[in-house]
Amino acid sequence: MKKDYYNVIGVMSGTSLDGVDLAHIQFEIKNDKWSFEISECETISYDLNWISILKTAVDYKENQLIALNKNYTQLLASIIVDFIKKHDIHDLDAVCSHGHTILHQPQNGFTLQIGNLPEIAKLTHQKVVCDFRVQDVQLGGQGAPLVPIGDRILFSEYDYCMNLGGFSNVSFEENNQRIAFDISPVNTVLNFYANQLGLDYDDKGQISKTGKCNAILLDELNALDFYNKKYPKSLGFEFVKETVLPIIEKYQIPVEDKLNTFSEHVAFQIAAALPKKDGNLLTTGGGAYNDFLMERIQFYLPKMNIIIPSKKILEFKEALIFALLGVLKLREETNVLQSVTGAHHDHSSGIIFLGN
Repeated sequence: MKKDYYNVIGVMSGTSLDGVDLAHIQFEIKNDKWSFEISECETISYDLNWISILKTAVDYKENQLIALNKNYTQLLASIIVDFIKKHDIHDLDAVCSHGHTILHQPQNGFTLQIGNLPEIAKLTHQKVVCDFRVQDVQLGGQGAPLVPIGDRILFSEYDYCMNLGGFSNVSFEENNQRIAFDISPVNTVLNFYANQLGLDYDDKGQISKTGKCNAILLDELNALDFYNKKYPKSLGFEFVKETVLPIIEKYQIPVEDKLNTFSEHVAFQIAAALPKKDGNLLTTGGGAYNDFLMERIQFYLPKMNIIIPSKKILEFKEALIFALLGVLKLREETNVLQSVTGAHHDHSSGIIFLGN
């Protein structure tokens, strides 16, 4: 039975490996219009061992992936249980969890998000809605990005909704259709080079700002085939590992210059990707804290009003929207758009596991 109020937790782990984002959210629908309130929310960081595992799992063999999926499901369940206990959360309709992407190869009809095994419901004693991407790939879609339906439903007042995480992606309305696609890698590359300096990330882009832009490297990055492809299109860590990093590593230049040049590349590609260069651009994700990157984006989009929202929305928008995807699945309503992923039709994606 459809209700007008839902009490859920959204769970998201992104490719930047910051950790697991959890957000306790209340949704209400009145006169076909959704509203939300984000209550407790936090990011649980991965320890160094898990970061190392998740970075290298793209090369795992099948039996290793099976074991990893089981272990990660147990880890994720324990994080969710601790979050529920810590914040004394009761009467949940569901936990809506994305899992963590290890492999994303829609061109081969394959995508893998670990942490979506049936055991997660039993371990958390909650109804769990999860594994949102697989069905879309089976229907001929990219399996990504999935956030745009949430942009349409919850953030329709903005011309563009952009997320700067491990990768950048954008969504917007065009000819009464929601269009969305991945633009380029962001923190997957910037964090890789910050790690070489002994840092988790380049705080506010302060190190990038001290570097020099290498024009030849910038041109080579901007010439990558992916940027000329028509949407729908999406990226996985394979693109970073097999294409982007080998190009950058050919250049014997300081890490600071690599950071500066890649930041310039990201800003250039974001500007190139937007069909209209003015309006209101909602920007979320960890990259929004990178002042240098935001300055470069504004440089390429001087007429764009770039809006950075409240901290809860900035940091937990993806957890918020996967919570919404879960609610829409419970209602058996469309939560993935054909216009975004290229699937054969709109559909209601995800699997529901009962906790008891």
